[in-house]
Amino acid sequence: MTDFTGGEFAIGETLRVGRLGYGAMQITGPGVWGPPRDPAEAKQVLRRAVELGVTLIDTADSYGPYVSEELIHEALYPYPEALAIATKAGLVRTGPGVWVPVGRPAYLRQEAEMSLRRLGVDRLDLFQLHRVDPDVPLADQVGLLAELQAEGKVDRIGLSEVTVAQIEEARTYATIDSVQNLYNVANRQSEEVLQYCEASGIAFIPWFPIQTGALAQGDGALGEVARELGVSPAQVALAWLLAKSPVMLPIPGTSSVAHVEENIAAAEIELTVEQLARLDGLAS
Repeated sequence: MTDFTGGEFAIGETLRVGRLGYGAMQITGPGVWGPPRDPAEAKQVLRRAVELGVTLIDTADSYGPYVSEELIHEALYPYPEALAIATKAGLVRTGPGVWVPVGRPAYLRQEAEMSLRRLGVDRLDLFQLHRVDPDVPLADQVGLLAELQAEGKVDRIGLSEVTVAQIEEARTYATIDSVQNLYNVANRQSEEVLQYCEASGIAFIPWFPIQTGALAQGDGALGEVARELGVSPAQVALAWLLAKSPVMLPIPGTSSVAHVEENIAAAEIELTVEQLARLDGLAS
């Protein structure tokens, strides 16, 4: 039996994962472009995450591009039975730090087929539209994902950086089982989306889940709580996310084995009601 890290959540009711996962964006080069400086360490980070119980790894074709998916295959294939790999398509890379939405169905199909090949699988556990392309009807973008699902090439469908209205429209074209939006202890701009996901049983995957910065310094609540518990501010930020909602699936990323160990240890932190209240007050 799997001991799910951070507790268990079933994406789409059947894809069972630990609620604290790993985001594989940072195992690429600077600007999320090209290979990492130390590919061997990047692969060790992936292996260590799985050793520590991570059962959800989130990646994208655009990370590198392609580098992240290739490293996941090199490090972890053949994959443990309990491991789910989520990937995304819909952002084209033209250089370091440059991300351009492209949602043409033919392009999304091509990228899904290539992700299948790079990851070495017959079906993608969770395939997410990385960004909505404003120049392509949402019906065409999500409709293509639904086609791939009907063909058996995709198990579950997700969206990224969307509004409640976009989720509702997308759900008329396909079953949406996850949403990945920017969200952390300091940035709650997707609060309405989180509430919608919770009410609908949709997994909410917060990207950029650790945003400490000045909040962790001096008398800031994040730093205060970290000192009270004898842990790092990053761990407190992750523990807060896990406590925030049962549909929350944080995916902190790192290129360091030590940091991946620290992040995963956050699943064991229990915040008091008073500490949670203080952290709730940090929203900008």
